[in-house]
Amino acid sequence: MSVNLVNTIFGMKVRQARTEAGLTLTEFAAQCELSPSYVTEIEKGRKHPRADKIMRMAQALGKSYDDLVSIKLAPSLAHLESTLSSSIVRGFPFEEFGFEAGDLVNLMTRQPDRASALLHALLGIGRRYDLKEEDFLLAALRSYQEIHENYFQDVEDAALTFTAEFGPKYGFPTEPPVQLADLQRILQEGYGYQIDDKLIGDAPALAMYRSVAFEGKRPSLLINSALYPRQIKFLLARELGYLHLGTQDRSYTSPPDRTGSFQKLLNDFKAAYFGGALLMPRAAMLADLNHFFSQSTWQPQLLLDMLARYEITPEMLMYRFSELIPQFFGIRLHFLRFHNGRTDYRLIKQLNMNQLLVPSGIGLYEHFCRRWLSVCLLREMAQGQRPEPPSPADPPLVGVQMSEFLESGDKFLCIGFARPLAMQPDVHSSVVVGFRVDADLKNEVRFTNDPAIPGDIIHETCERCPLTAVQCAVRGAEPVKLRQKQAETERRLAMSQLAAKLRG
Repeated sequence: MSVNLVNTIFGMKVRQARTEAGLTLTEFAAQCELSPSYVTEIEKGRKHPRADKIMRMAQALGKSYDDLVSIKLAPSLAHLESTLSSSIVRGFPFEEFGFEAGDLVNLMTRQPDRASALLHALLGIGRRYDLKEEDFLLAALRSYQEIHENYFQDVEDAALTFTAEFGPKYGFPTEPPVQLADLQRILQEGYGYQIDDKLIGDAPALAMYRSVAFEGKRPSLLINSALYPRQIKFLLARELGYLHLGTQDRSYTSPPDRTGSFQKLLNDFKAAYFGGALLMPRAAMLADLNHFFSQSTWQPQLLLDMLARYEITPEMLMYRFSELIPQFFGIRLHFLRFHNGRTDYRLIKQLNMNQLLVPSGIGLYEHFCRRWLSVCLLREMAQGQRPEPPSPADPPLVGVQMSEFLESGDKFLCIGFARPLAMQPDVHSSVVVGFRVDADLKNEVRFTNDPAIPGDIIHETCERCPLTAVQCAVRGAEPVKLRQKQAETERRLAMSQLAAKLRG
């Protein structure tokens, strides 16, 4: 449900005027010769009354008709108007989070002046840190995934239905791996697609795209030839996801040129989810996970075997883990994907279902703890001798770590991979899933107690870490934030001591 600006502001003004007049909902409705339920619909922004009803409402409130129907708010409420008219709020799917736009209106109209001041402050913070609409929508999508534990039964069912529908006709396998040629044939013969892997390469300005889709009498899907076959397979499976799910509002480039709306972002996500479920069928993957978790010792070869069995990339495998493990093993997890830059490490993607202390300095350009498995794998990749350019046959680097936070003592069992990017061989990517260590984890994942798993003390960012240079040889920056906090504590203590001395 998107926000209708005219209805919303009208409902807000009616509710505010009714409250100022000291009228209950029932009293006001009676004076206007309307039902209380209809007035409620108006105040929540769901309905806009006819002119004759507005006249009666204005009379009951002691307002003029023009004042009530004007969409302009008082100066103190100007930030409410600008917020409600923003593309973020107007296109936000409130119903996906269990409430509606009217609930937001009610919240704001209880204390409109304070709400306006709060929104003004939030807008100021957003401008200061250059937060864009895309940042807000991506954060909303992460929250949406996390409250559903990143598992969507309707998409899982759609992938199974697709296999049952196309399997007999095109020889689509019921057991992995799905073949690239099968996906191409279904798109070409079943949906009339043209698939090309040369046109993007002929246009240097398009080299950043993994794929570009075009609608038309005969749809086209252009693939970047720099990708590995396993990555192309996923792009084809995702395109089939758009088609099978009947998606209308979608991105036509990968990566997308712009987010556009939450609905488009959600549609892109579900198509990608479908692609993963198609390439890694739930039943087969759960059997592999049960076997992996039943080992009494850490067996990295089993992860490499899964990559080979499904013919997928490490990112696809770890992300599929994030979809199935919380639902079927009752283990909450976090998912982190990092890339290394020339001098830093960048968090590219995350899901946080187990309250991991994700470094708080992300927006402040602080340095991630160099002891995190995600960063350790990237450092090891940078130090290793690997062929250039990378080959699809090159095995990724596999890692495991028992991570313990320095201050809280919380422990996480982390597993993951690192590899060079196909389209940017000088950039390495790591992908890690981590599980909070507790009694339930030890029951589900037998190798949790394997003494051979390396452990390390970790923190959030170098700027906030109390470990000395002697204690941590890989520190990326001085603990400036920690020192600021310590200096502030000393000032408060000195002020307290001075006040006590004066009182004495």
